[in-house]
Amino acid sequence: MENTKEFRTWLDDMQLDHPLVIAGPCSAETEEQVLKIAHELKNTDATVFRAGVWKPRTRPGGFEGIGAIALPWLQRVRKETGMKIAVEVANLAHVKLALEADVDILWIGARTSVNPFAVQEIADALNGTDKIVLIKNPINPDLALWLGGVERLYTANIKNLGVIHRGFSSYKKTSYRNVPQWQLPIALKQRFPDLPIINDPSHICGNRTGIQEISQIALDLNFEGLMIETHIDPDNAWSDAAQQITPDRLVEIMNDLKVREPKAEGEALDQLKGLRAEIDVIDNHILDTLAERMKVVEQIGDIKKADNISILQDSRWAAILESVKREGAVRGLSEAFVESVFKSIHQESINHQEKIVSGK
Repeated sequence: MENTKEFRTWLDDMQLDHPLVIAGPCSAETEEQVLKIAHELKNTDATVFRAGVWKPRTRPGGFEGIGAIALPWLQRVRKETGMKIAVEVANLAHVKLALEADVDILWIGARTSVNPFAVQEIADALNGTDKIVLIKNPINPDLALWLGGVERLYTANIKNLGVIHRGFSSYKKTSYRNVPQWQLPIALKQRFPDLPIINDPSHICGNRTGIQEISQIALDLNFEGLMIETHIDPDNAWSDAAQQITPDRLVEIMNDLKVREPKAEGEALDQLKGLRAEIDVIDNHILDTLAERMKVVEQIGDIKKADNISILQDSRWAAILESVKREGAVRGLSEAFVESVFKSIHQESINHQEKIVSGK
């Protein structure tokens, strides 16, 4: 699969003068609830109304969606507001029901995109469709798996494609429900710059307070749109209450967000060129320093091999990590960033020493 301008045709055809906004409740609960939210969203930046009909949950026992009974409610939304309608599909049965209801946009969720067999089943069921199909990133941070899902859909002759960035699960406790790991959608955008990327700040934050900040970062990274869970009574929502906002709050957020120019021109461009040249020089210094470090690492590897010493020295590594995090904080670098960088350096060091010790 190669990048093509045709990837964004469906988005361009909407002729929006603002980022695409997909809004609506985490779950369709009642017909009254769905229609009330939709009418409050009608005159906002929301172009697409979303509602969870089938809800794949992490553990059994939670609310798993009202089911196909909600599809006629969404049809009423489209008829009465003019908004497009969108639902999540997780299997062949969902796809058939969504197509029968003439749903405009279908998205594949994170718990489905992690399974190539499930994605292939959906791709086969949608073969040749002119519906818009979006695929969320898998729960785990695996760019190849995410792109593989897109490729399965593309190979099934589905041309109106896009992706949704909803963050990634982490075994560590963080301030996010799902860690953004911005480098992954950035890498995807570098490979497929015309494939629309929609950010889902609701699932990244897991709360209402961070939605505007995450949305702004996404727009600053040239994401094409936002999917924000919106409810008339968030505190009493049947699912994911903590991360839903009211339609009025959505309007406030959209009014406060800044959409920046994708490219610099004139004096600003000249200034950026100079600063970017400085960064290039610094980056080369970083690479030279890393190469020097690996030379020392290899000398240490020779000693470990000669004296039959294990490669991993737990206490030494723990001391290094604590030291660099402390020094990084003094220099204004976040602990998460420093830890991530030095874990990568440490792994590369182990790889170098492993080659020496094993004689490969």
